[in-house]
Amino acid sequence: MVRAFVAIELSDEVRESLRAAQDRLRMSTARLSLVNPALAHITLKFLGEVEQERIGAVEDALRGVKGRAYPLTVGGVGGNNPGRPRVVWCAVDDGGETARLADRVEKALGPLGFPREKRAFTPHVTLARVKEFDPSLLELVQELAATGMGTCTIDRIVLKESTLTPTGPVYETLLEVPLGEE
Repeated sequence: MVRAFVAIELSDEVRESLRAAQDRLRMSTARLSLVNPALAHITLKFLGEVEQERIGAVEDALRGVKGRAYPLTVGGVGGNNPGRPRVVWCAVDDGGETARLADRVEKALGPLGFPREKRAFTPHVTLARVKEFDPSLLELVQELAATGMGTCTIDRIVLKESTLTPTGPVYETLLEVPLGEE
């Protein structure tokens, strides 16, 4: 079995900005599980455990996903609940392009038996999961809310294998599908 997901990746410059924001979040006394900025991405579709023999069909379906390269701006820090977040993330401004791309991925993988996500797609970059909340976290999130993390060009989708380890996930790129020129 292969634990897999489809994503878009961020530039090194954006990832460095995320690292700087996490350094500020570390000043909170909340207990946080920080996402390694080198692994930061935007998930388009989580596939879960996929039989090895089905990966080829997934790759073929993803090769059929069409789209144009587009600019994506990673915004300031926020969370899934303004008063007591369980996840701290950065929102994305892209004119709806990532949501349209996620919809094309959903349509491509639907015939292979991957159910459509029930919740509306909201592109975001996860910075941390809150293991134990402390109000000091809210002050830092508010401080970072207006701090943009940068802009990059999204020019491909990737199929990733995720191996969970005690020190965090290890990702391997199984397939890259380039998007067209702007």
